[in-house]
Amino acid sequence: MNVSDEATKSFWMKDTELPSAPQLEQDVRCDVAVVGAGMAGASIAYELALAGQSVVLVDRGRLLGGMTCRTTAHLAPICDDGLSELVKIRGEDLARGFQESQQAAVDRIEEHVSDLEIDCDFRRLDGFLFPAAWMDENEATKQCDEEYEAAGKVGAIADHGRGVPLKGHEAAPVLRYPDQATFHPLKYLRALLDDFRERGGKAFAESAVTEIEEGEQIRLRVEGGATITADNAVFATNSPVNTVVAIHSKMAPYRTYAMAFELPKATLPDALYWDMDDPYYYVRLQPGEGDIDYLIAGGRDHKSGEADDGSARFDALDAWIRALVPELGEEAARWSGQVLDTIDYCGFIGRNPCSKNVFIATGDSGQGITHGALAGLLIRDLVVGGSSVWEEVYAPDRKPPLALANYVSENLTALKNFAEYLLPGEIKSAADLEPGQGGILRDGVRKLAVCRDQNGGMHMHSASCTHLGCIVHWNSTEQCWDCPCHGSQFAPDGAVLNGPAIRPLSRRTGTASDWSKRSHAQSHSGAD
Repeated sequence: MNVSDEATKSFWMKDTELPSAPQLEQDVRCDVAVVGAGMAGASIAYELALAGQSVVLVDRGRLLGGMTCRTTAHLAPICDDGLSELVKIRGEDLARGFQESQQAAVDRIEEHVSDLEIDCDFRRLDGFLFPAAWMDENEATKQCDEEYEAAGKVGAIADHGRGVPLKGHEAAPVLRYPDQATFHPLKYLRALLDDFRERGGKAFAESAVTEIEEGEQIRLRVEGGATITADNAVFATNSPVNTVVAIHSKMAPYRTYAMAFELPKATLPDALYWDMDDPYYYVRLQPGEGDIDYLIAGGRDHKSGEADDGSARFDALDAWIRALVPELGEEAARWSGQVLDTIDYCGFIGRNPCSKNVFIATGDSGQGITHGALAGLLIRDLVVGGSSVWEEVYAPDRKPPLALANYVSENLTALKNFAEYLLPGEIKSAADLEPGQGGILRDGVRKLAVCRDQNGGMHMHSASCTHLGCIVHWNSTEQCWDCPCHGSQFAPDGAVLNGPAIRPLSRRTGTASDWSKRSHAQSHSGAD
């Protein structure tokens, strides 16, 4: 299982099947094992195969069924958190390296589309930064000026402009970034995987890695007992499953929401649009059949596990985009996904700290598609040639001093979460839960994650995430348990959907009536 098994289905999942692949049932040997078959893992595996390496690609669930299938697929090289912030935190030289590498990633995608003749709606277009709804003209102009100046420092092309074709913003100060891009991510990646296998690459689904042994060679054991032995291993699992703290303390998981709507063709110029809010809203188009296109809007982000109000956030997103595009038609899809924001806005891509033959790709910071393509180039160069021109920009062991404030702020989440062990439970009785509901129930000194799935089945597990023990929170939108600390996600039955956790939630036995009687007795004895 992976996050493709969560409750909502993205726009891409509705019109494109995830590729099939067998489970790994026999031991295999290869040059490079790549764990995680999303944009990063598939890109890394493909680039290594092109370079002549023998590669085995595995995923805990279906291929392409991780966070990649929940993207909105903006191919924008511009730093997701703003070029001015990037320059302030990383300095001009490293910020310039970031911009160059992200542009190279988009160019590489375009090259693969051309070489393989992939029908995935790839196209170059403009990107527009426009004011948030609450901004006055002075504030918007000031931010445009800051971003324009930063663009010049890092080598990005940007133009001052007036207005975007969104209601209320027709004369607003905006910044235009030419030569951005977008595409259909699953159609692109299916073609890459097809060619990967044509070149001798091996891909396996439903083969979660459960044990990792590092040494001169890497040995990975998957569920069922089969082993992969490799000279090098790459972990491209959204959040790395091979480390405990070193990388995770420098990232924070955020849940973001997206919706797709029908839109009459030619209503809105084909471009990328994102506003100056924090967190910001973002908009793109996707070609449709006949006289209908689709508009995809996203935003309303919050820290993972710190809110369970998905319906309200979808309602707010719907209201926001309909106010800007009154011609919008019926809703076609709604879904959510998780992004991992790093303390300095750049991913962690390269050698795992203190390892010589283990590599990671994580920390997409809202740019998972370009980071993923970039990871293919960077890790290919490290494995094959020993170095990369962008190695320093994305070095996983970096500790940028100017990002200290972000580091402290993001890690307060874990401290707050562990304090929850001392608090009462969220629910008094498991028996009161309706289908699709869940919550935390106190059982003496323990806390239980209790939910009733949409078929009415009751599930009771330890509420402690099996990564580092944080308390998980119920996500009614996706029908899963989210860990606020480092982004692990679990199905109602406790199975891992997303790392860094490897092991499922610990199961607790008993019936709903047993837990109800116990919690009732505790409430009358003052145990809460």
